[in-house]
Amino acid sequence: MGIPEPEIASQQHGEMTHPPSFDVIAVVPPGLEDPAAAELVALGAQGVRPLRRAVALRADAASFYRLHLQARLPFRFLRALARFPCRDRAELYEGVQRAADWQHWLPPERSFRVEASGSVPGLNHSHYSALQVKNALVDLQRNLWGKRSSVDLEDPDLVLHLHLSAGRPGGAGPEAVLSLDGGGVSLHRRGYRAAMGLAPLKENLAAGLIALTGWDGRVALADPLCGSGTLLIEAACMALGRAPGLERDHGLRRWPDFDAELWEQERSAAVALARRTLPDGQPVAPIVGMERDPTVLAMARSNAQAAGVEDWITLQAGDFRTFRPPHGPGVLVCNPPYGERIGAGDDLEALYADLGGMLKERCGGWTLWLLSGNPALTGALRLKASRRLPVSNGGIDCRWLRYEIR
Repeated sequence: MGIPEPEIASQQHGEMTHPPSFDVIAVVPPGLEDPAAAELVALGAQGVRPLRRAVALRADAASFYRLHLQARLPFRFLRALARFPCRDRAELYEGVQRAADWQHWLPPERSFRVEASGSVPGLNHSHYSALQVKNALVDLQRNLWGKRSSVDLEDPDLVLHLHLSAGRPGGAGPEAVLSLDGGGVSLHRRGYRAAMGLAPLKENLAAGLIALTGWDGRVALADPLCGSGTLLIEAACMALGRAPGLERDHGLRRWPDFDAELWEQERSAAVALARRTLPDGQPVAPIVGMERDPTVLAMARSNAQAAGVEDWITLQAGDFRTFRPPHGPGVLVCNPPYGERIGAGDDLEALYADLGGMLKERCGGWTLWLLSGNPALTGALRLKASRRLPVSNGGIDCRWLRYEIR
């Protein structure tokens, strides 16, 4: 990941103030860099640039808050504190101590946690690199105050992220970027999904897959193998303007430069986006799911209710072989098992063959988007994909496949 030189928050009259704008990295699921970039531009981010598994951008305080409240696709937003050369352990230690005004960011009464990614020669173990950052900070605190912060792995006041890399082309060599994690926990967690199936999609991946379909609520959406309902719930939340970040306790609210009044303005604006119709007042087209396992179906219904979209999603008990779509054209989305976590062998091949048969028999005129981690199984559909978009589902190399059902 490459980002420009960060601007550091300034200090005036003993208080922290925001710089006009600052560098941010949005960490996103592999394969969703472009739709994530488009989402971030729409939410007011500047200088947006897709990277690998990330999007670089600049934000002011208002847009940074807005991104945490409204963005659906990122895992986290990392606000850069400093970039510095890092060729060995000593440079990491010294660079961390110079990276920020730690008297304001991390006084000893505040807890913290350090996460690390990437590597440089001599620092190729993330746990060891994170430990070096921790040591640099607590040593500095002992020199300043004679006491140190506690490390809290569960609910710290400050989450720091270190990224090590070989450096930029033409640069000085290996370097480190030290950042603040604005969420504190992964932003894929919306708060509605206490109940999950055996192999659930993360909510932000589901939102990204829906975005890639282009579905906007004007035609029917259906999932004949809906599991715990994540694809349909994320689609409904998008269509109805339900902001995903309203229920989280964002870590940035504990930062010394947190602007409570600005946050409330952005939060109120996010709350006001919620509708019962599409933006132009038209009703949302039918959203339908089917699941044969009663326990998993109950999970889906509970999740839809927790997300506040149960009135717009019809969840049916039954086997996908009996599925009948709503009238008219529409979009089918599907994440059938592909043998990595659930299902195996001949049973799965028969499932895909039966799915293909049902689609050709009853879903003519519809578009299918199917998530596949097994090309051999999708061959059993006996359908020809018109698009193949690479994505990663929990580390499994997958394709988001588009089929036009004739």
